[in-house]
Amino acid sequence: MKMIHGGVCAAKGFKAAGIHCGIRKNPGKKDLALIVSSVPASAAAVYTTNLVKGAPILVDKKHLENGIAQAIICNSGNANTCNANGIEIAEGMAALVEKHTGIPACDVLVSSTGVIGEPLSLDPVAAGMEELVASLSEVGSKDACHAIMTTDTKPKELALEFELGGKTCHIGGIAKGSGMIHPNMATMLVFITTDAAVSPAMIKKALSTDIQSTFNMLSVDGDTSTNDTVMLLANGLAGNPEITEEGPDFDVFMKALNTINMDLSRRIAADGEGATKLLECKLSGADSLEAARTAAKSVICSSLVKSAMFGEDANWGRVLCAIGYSGADVDVNKIDLSFKSAGGEVAVCKNGAGIPFSEELAAKVLHESEIEIIVSAGDGPFSATAWGCDLTYEYVKINGEYRT
Repeated sequence: MKMIHGGVCAAKGFKAAGIHCGIRKNPGKKDLALIVSSVPASAAAVYTTNLVKGAPILVDKKHLENGIAQAIICNSGNANTCNANGIEIAEGMAALVEKHTGIPACDVLVSSTGVIGEPLSLDPVAAGMEELVASLSEVGSKDACHAIMTTDTKPKELALEFELGGKTCHIGGIAKGSGMIHPNMATMLVFITTDAAVSPAMIKKALSTDIQSTFNMLSVDGDTSTNDTVMLLANGLAGNPEITEEGPDFDVFMKALNTINMDLSRRIAADGEGATKLLECKLSGADSLEAARTAAKSVICSSLVKSAMFGEDANWGRVLCAIGYSGADVDVNKIDLSFKSAGGEVAVCKNGAGIPFSEELAAKVLHESEIEIIVSAGDGPFSATAWGCDLTYEYVKINGEYRT
């Protein structure tokens, strides 16, 4: 496998575009994205577990009943959530794609992101469709990526190349996510495309399995969004024998998908609202996978741990505290803990108790922009990794002024 350029357009048969249509007030901000496949694709999606769901999610669940999709349209600036006519607007966006591309509306997936509870008009989308479709390009991934961003400070896209059944395949993705991120069965907005041939059933299995160790291990602020969605389209144009069951080819595809999802998870965490540091908790030695995941995620979700990392304070007791209330079945008397970064590594806890360490070295370690919180919970066979970010003054400022 090797990293390549192209994002969601790296796979054969996919084009993308992003424009400003007028949903957002700033004309310099793109707010409407479109991704299309030249042929129908196997498709799957996972969504937020929040009881309050954006209207596009309800529409997408219906459109994906047959496991096939050919296009994704997404707007930013308005979440289309808690609107009386939200379903009508989401269906209308799909219908506009059909009108301008010929792709059946039932094969169009819809996403929205932005402010919750604000009325959304279909007029700017309709007015921008001609330009949007005309802008579709095999190099349009970056424009589409910018069009789905809200408080993100950096676009998040990548792609890689791999081999399946003697054929060269490609997979790529774009994502948005900076705040209101604490997923469960999904995350923010992530759109993934591949030209590998994979059946709808196996695409669904691959996505629902992989998010458990990637996007579900990510948290910025503990708030689960109403619009969280991850979509995966596989159009089969690479020409490999279709994957219809588990086996070596499915394992290779899972590795490629995991590489994409893990990288995007890290990028989203690093770009958390107001963040200055990416936090990665690596926990090993647990007696069960559930315990490893629960404990690791509790650490990166802790406001006190996040604050300590922002202040570059090796307040390791907060890490043990977070593990202790996580509900994970671990023996706290077996926990070893260290902090690691490009600045070095400092051990701070052994068998659940503090040990002497250099505050100067700890300050040097925690001064870096990427911090590893390394936890050994004993001699069990299970491990997990979780991603988060520090909690800063800027996070409060951004969210205190988000709507106004």
